Amino acid sequence: MYREMDEDGKKAGIVGETEGARRATGVSPTGTSEPDDTPAKRPERGGAPIILPDPEVPEKPARRRFTAAYKLAILGKADACSGHGEVGALLRREGLYSSRLTAWRKQRDEGALKALSPVKRGRKPKTKNPLADEVARLERENRKLQKRLEQAEMIIDFQKKVADLLGIPLAKPPGEESE
Repeated sequence: MYREMDEDGKKAGIVGETEGARRATGVSPTGTSEPDDTPAKRPERGGAPIILPDPEVPEKPARRRFTAAYKLAILGKADACSGHGEVGALLRREGLYSSRLTAWRKQRDEGALKALSPVKRGRKPKTKNPLADEVARLERENRKLQKRLEQAEMIIDFQKKVADLLGIPLAKPPGEESE
């Protein structure tokens, strides 16, 4: 690779860097980019602007989705084909594979439009148990009552200790026997 100089001693460009075909980056084989006086860059002089397609390949192609009506229409056209090679021509024209027709026919035979409609991918939502709200309410109430019971037992224990310190005899409930 070397730099080419013109008669005035100025750099004219890099030669030998990208020899061969033109690159998508716009670098020409001589290393100089396109002059700004091309018809694509000067629409005011009568040249229509040229729109070049993006040369970059997308990272992941978009998945094609087919409606149930489209699937049925294609199946109808495929079933109507009677001549040699007509189905192949239909598939090429629509950009489909024959395996799609097979799968769509199977779906059609199993359940018409419902089976042909697209299915949402991924996890299915869990159905909520109708008693879940009631169970949650009862658990909250149970926790609340447990807390109140603990408080009541602490108060009763405190009252027993105070009565014992003061020497006040407490009457036992009728169901309790003396220990």
